Amino acid sequence: MGKVVAVCVSSERGTQKQNVGSGRFVVGWGIEGDAHAGRWHRQVSMLGLDQIAAFNARGAGVEPGAFGENLVVEGFGFRALPVGTLLRCGGVLLEITQIGKECHNHCEIYRRMGDCIMPREGVFARVLCEGVIRVGDEMAVEARQGVRPWQSAVITLSDKGARGERMDESGPAIAGRLKAAGYEVVEQLLIADDAEMLKKQLCRLADQRQLDLVLTTGGTGFSPRDVTPEATLAVGERSAPGIAEAIRAASLAVTSRAMLSRGAAVIRGKTLIINLPGSPKACMESMDVFLDVVPHGLELLRGEVSDCARA
Repeated sequence: MGKVVAVCVSSERGTQKQNVGSGRFVVGWGIEGDAHAGRWHRQVSMLGLDQIAAFNARGAGVEPGAFGENLVVEGFGFRALPVGTLLRCGGVLLEITQIGKECHNHCEIYRRMGDCIMPREGVFARVLCEGVIRVGDEMAVEARQGVRPWQSAVITLSDKGARGERMDESGPAIAGRLKAAGYEVVEQLLIADDAEMLKKQLCRLADQRQLDLVLTTGGTGFSPRDVTPEATLAVGERSAPGIAEAIRAASLAVTSRAMLSRGAAVIRGKTLIINLPGSPKACMESMDVFLDVVPHGLELLRGEVSDCARA
C-alpha cells in the first residue's frame, strides 16, 4: 500500500512537470492535458518518494515532477515490481509496461548532479480503467484475474529494408503468426544489419519491457553484414541451443542450405530471444518447429511452473 503525494503534468515535452494535485486518467491515453500522454505504452510515469528523498539527501533539492514523472507515491519501490503488475488507485487501474528508460539527452538534473534516478528507478504504465487520482489517494497492487498474455516483439534486420528499398514481408508474417497463437505483439522494429543497434534493442526489450519472447528475422547467413547471431549471443545471459538446433534439423529436410544458417537462441533475464532466417517461408517453417513448445519454457522463465517432467 502506498500514498500518492504528487500528480504532475506538463504542457510540453522536455520540460519539468508541475504538481497539480489531481488528474483525470484516460484509458489508453494517460493524464488529460499531459504532454506525454498518447496511444503508446509509456502513458504514465511513476517514481517512489523514498528514491527522490534519497537523491535530495545528496543535495539535489528537486521537487516532484522534476524528473518528468506523473505520479510520486510514498511507500512504493516501483523498481522491484515486474512488468505486468497491476496498480489500483481509486477507480484507476494501471499496468506497469516498462522499468526504467534510456536517457538520450542528459537532463538539467544530470548535468548539475552527474546523475539522474529516472532512467533506473522510474517505471511506466498504461491506463486500463479511467478515473481521477488525487494527492492523498492510496495505491495498492491488485491481483490479476487470469493469466497475462505472452508479450512479444519482432525485429527485422535488413539494410535495404531500413533504407526503404525493400518491403519487409517477414516481420509482419511473424507478428501475424504470433497474434494468431495468442501472443500480444507490443513492438515491431525494422533496423539495419547493425550489431550495436540490435544489441541495444534486445537489451531494452528484455530489461526494460521485460518481454517474454523476442524473434528476429534476417542476418543469420554468411555475408559479412550478417551479424544477428553475434549480437544475440553477446547480450544473452544463458544459451538455449536446442531451439536453434531443432530449427536447423527441421529445415535440412527442406533444403540442404539450412546447414548454412547460423541463427542462435538465448535467454536474457526472463526473455527468450530466437533468431529466424530472412525469408517469410523459412520463418514460418521455423515457427512450426517451436511455437507449440516454447510456452512451457516461457512459463518456467516467469516462474509459473517448476519443471519439465511429463506424467
